[in-house]
Amino acid sequence: MQVLGIVGPSDSGKTTLVERLAERLSGDGRVATVKHLKTEPTVDTEGKDTARHRAAGAAVTFGITDDAGWFATGADRSLDETLDEVAADADYALVEGYSASPLPTVALGGRDHAGETVATAPEADAVDLDEVVAAVDALEPYESLGSLVAEVKASPDARYAGAIATFTGRVRTQEDADDEPTEHLEFEKYDGVAEERLATIRSELEARDGVHEVRMHHRTGVVEAGEDIVFVVVLAGHRREAFETVEDGIDRLKDEVPLFKKEVTVDDAFWSHERPE
Repeated sequence: MQVLGIVGPSDSGKTTLVERLAERLSGDGRVATVKHLKTEPTVDTEGKDTARHRAAGAAVTFGITDDAGWFATGADRSLDETLDEVAADADYALVEGYSASPLPTVALGGRDHAGETVATAPEADAVDLDEVVAAVDALEPYESLGSLVAEVKASPDARYAGAIATFTGRVRTQEDADDEPTEHLEFEKYDGVAEERLATIRSELEARDGVHEVRMHHRTGVVEAGEDIVFVVVLAGHRREAFETVEDGIDRLKDEVPLFKKEVTVDDAFWSHERPE
């Protein structure tokens, strides 16, 4: 899934730009949109509101219409959780209003933002849609465990598969209770070489008897304590091939792919190959 942020002042036309990009991108794939709301939303579909359910104590509510449309409301949901979920069935996600999120971003009206700048303009009407669409397609895809599982399930060989095995690596806060807590890790990759190594590992694993599909993804940039770092997903005929291939996949990824890790603790920061003894 390709993800793009759109930020700007309230009079800069953020929503207009989201509408125009959604219309353009929908011809190439399924588009999801996420909007930052500063106040509690009121959702009403044909006069049927779930606000009473929320007031009664429901943490999450869903409304489903006869024509398969739907809406949802809830609490305590983050942007990352939302993107992880929609990545399983969307090709694009347009995220409006999250200036502090490190997403590739179109910034309107001089709005400051935390992510990589894709384009800037004083207002929506001044944005070159062709350039933005081309830039979006060139971005590194956003992957989640769910999106990788969905990919292997879509394999033409899925009918021969009786097992999907997965591995998820995450940022461990402490090795034990006496350790200095880790705040976050930061990963950099050797561009080009890292992708080639991953492709080679995947191809060799998929050549095994009984293995139909392999997907691997390692996040780069800042990954906070408790967040997921790396995924390996294997579609195989039987559980034994699936388990063995997942284990070999993560071992080879760690040993062969040029990724560099910086650890930031509450008191220190160091690259893993320079860790003090």
